[in-house]
Amino acid sequence: MTPLNIAMLSTPWFELPPAGYGGIEAMCAELVDGLVELGHRVTVIGVGHNGTQGRFVSTYDTPQGDQLGMAGPEVVHAARAARTLLSLRPDVIHDHSTAGPLQALRRRAPTVVTAHGPVAGTTGEYYRALGDTVHLVALSRAQQAQAPDIPWSGQVYNAVRTTDYSYRPRKGGYAVFLGRLAADKGVHLAIDAAREAGLPIVIAGACNDPAEQPYVDAEVRPRLGEDARWIGEADRATKLDLLAHARCLVFPICWEEPFGMVMVEAMACGTPVVALRRGSVPEIVDDGVTGFVCDRPEQLPAALRSVDRLSPWACREQVRRRFDTLNMAFAYQELYRGLVRDRTATDRRWPHQDSGHTADVRDLPASPGPDDDPRSNTPQAVRPIA
Repeated sequence: MTPLNIAMLSTPWFELPPAGYGGIEAMCAELVDGLVELGHRVTVIGVGHNGTQGRFVSTYDTPQGDQLGMAGPEVVHAARAARTLLSLRPDVIHDHSTAGPLQALRRRAPTVVTAHGPVAGTTGEYYRALGDTVHLVALSRAQQAQAPDIPWSGQVYNAVRTTDYSYRPRKGGYAVFLGRLAADKGVHLAIDAAREAGLPIVIAGACNDPAEQPYVDAEVRPRLGEDARWIGEADRATKLDLLAHARCLVFPICWEEPFGMVMVEAMACGTPVVALRRGSVPEIVDDGVTGFVCDRPEQLPAALRSVDRLSPWACREQVRRRFDTLNMAFAYQELYRGLVRDRTATDRRWPHQDSGHTADVRDLPASPGPDDDPRSNTPQAVRPIA
């Protein structure tokens, strides 16, 4: 099939892939590389430097993570990206930013939006307001079920490249908690459960939101001790080492999280997951095979004492079969192709094409990707999707 010309619009906050925190950017980087491996031409519109296999256009020289959540960087990023898109003329635009989708109605190419956040509250109202101007993709069936009135175009799980994770069949004598130190993440429940099970726990995560500090001071710090150590935020290398050697990941989530990527990362290392039945947990963890799914916090200690009978290899195989990068890339590829077929059946003009308002791609600060190498004109072989 003819390769697609895909524009991947990231956020203004972190580079691709991010050095530390940045779940959206990590997913975006994996998707870009997977699509390039499937033979497509992908141009990333992001910030800072490029760490993907795609071409790259930067809207900011440095990531704007120190202003995370502020409107200014979002709208500037979206405005600069809009001018870039005029020159790229992609077949499809995959927009991971917040402000970018507001311009979807003016774009000739269809706009795909992955719902990275909760669909309740203001975010859900935003998706409803966008309506059919974008093609909204859910991260899980649980996320779709939370907002059945939203016009979803599909559901695709986030993914990791399984081979990037070290498989360790022999585990250490500790449990691990990885994530923000927030009440909805259930850090206090993880500590209590591990302590009752007689299993030391390592807590890796940050408290960057001042609103969450009272919870940390009241519920987390008093529980710390020799058997419950908080090491702060872990970089990628430390995180992977912790996951690979841990006896299990404790994931006592207390809200309907649409997709818990850390569960997939743990299983990719052969590490089972002990979690509460909330959000996407039952879709990711195969209860009794790759971990234990508990209905109540009181069940967590018994589950922690039972993880040794689970197979590390079964955990890794689950990820390879269901949550590997190429599975995700293939699913999005099929969605893109369907949208492109539908769009070419209509006759919609490119904005400003007769107004004299044009941009020259030669003026864009694009760094070359592998598709600029003449040897890469032939699509690479695709690994079978299990």
